[in-house]
Amino acid sequence: MEEILSKIEENVSKVMIGKTKVTKLLLASLAAGGHVLLEDVPGTGKTVLARALAKSMGCAFHRVQFTPDLLPSDVTGLSFFNQEKGAFTFKEGPVFTNILLADEINRATPRTQSSLLECMAEGQVTVDGETRTLAAPFFVIATQNPVETIGCFPLPEAQLDRFIMKIPMGALSAPEERRMLDRFINAEPLAELDAVCSAEEIQRLQAACREVYVHEELREYLVKLVQATRKNRSGVSPRGTLALLRAVQGYALVQGRTYVVPEDFKEIAHYVLCHRLIGEYDDAQKAAAVTGILSQIEVPTEDWKAKR
Repeated sequence: MEEILSKIEENVSKVMIGKTKVTKLLLASLAAGGHVLLEDVPGTGKTVLARALAKSMGCAFHRVQFTPDLLPSDVTGLSFFNQEKGAFTFKEGPVFTNILLADEINRATPRTQSSLLECMAEGQVTVDGETRTLAAPFFVIATQNPVETIGCFPLPEAQLDRFIMKIPMGALSAPEERRMLDRFINAEPLAELDAVCSAEEIQRLQAACREVYVHEELREYLVKLVQATRKNRSGVSPRGTLALLRAVQGYALVQGRTYVVPEDFKEIAHYVLCHRLIGEYDDAQKAAAVTGILSQIEVPTEDWKAKR
C-alpha cells in the first residue's frame, strides 16, 4: 500500500509545488474512504490538485461547476420519458463516477448542495423512489472560496459533517513560486500526467486502511478529544468521532505505518475537528479551541505496535 501512495504522491508533485502536506492529507482522506473540502482564495491550485489526483488514479472523473442556477437533477441525474422505448429512462448525472470535483460548492443553493448528502454518506443516489449504488471508490473533492460572500450560500452543518477533512491550500513561498514559473513556462504538466494506479488498487488501499491498528489507549484518547469539544459548545458529532478514527488510520498509512501513534492526532486533528464545531465561532476561534483541547488532554504512553 505504501508503494501505491508514494507513486500517487510523486505523480501529483509533477504538477503541484509546495503542497506536500496538503497532498498527504488528501491521500489520507482517500484511504480513509472520506471526502475533502479544499478551501482557499482563487488561484491557489484547488482545482488543479483535484484534477492531478484524478489523473494519477486512472479512475472515472467528473467535474461540476456549482452555480446558483444548478439543479439537484443536474448532479444526481433524472428520469425522462423515452419516446422510442415508450417508458421512462434514467439519465445518470455526473455523480456517477469515481472522483467528483464539486467546484465552488458554496455557489449552489442549499437545495442543490443537499443533493450530495446521500451520495457522500451512503455511496448511493435515490431518484424517483429508486436507489442506485455508486461505483467504488467514490471520492468527492469540493472547493470553496472563503472570502467571497455575494452569490454564495454557506455550507450547512450537515453538509460540512460529511467531509472527513477541511483543508486550506496555503500560499507559496518565493522559492516555490519561482519553481512554479520554471516548470510551467514551456510545459503543461497536468496535460502530460499519466495514471499510476487503478480503481481496484484504491479499493485495496481503503480496505488496508481499516486494518491499521489503533491501540486501545489511543481509542480512549480519541474519545476524550471528541468529548472535550462538546463542553460549553455544540461539538463534534458521532460521525465526526468515526471520521477522526478513519483519518488517523489513513494518515498512519500515508506515513508508511500499519499502526497509529499520538503524533497522528496532533497532525490532523485541526483538519478533522474544526469545521465540525458548531456555533458563533470564526475559524481562528475554532482552531484555538482544538489547540487548547490537544494541549489539555494527557497523551498516553504505550507501545503502539503491541496488541493487547
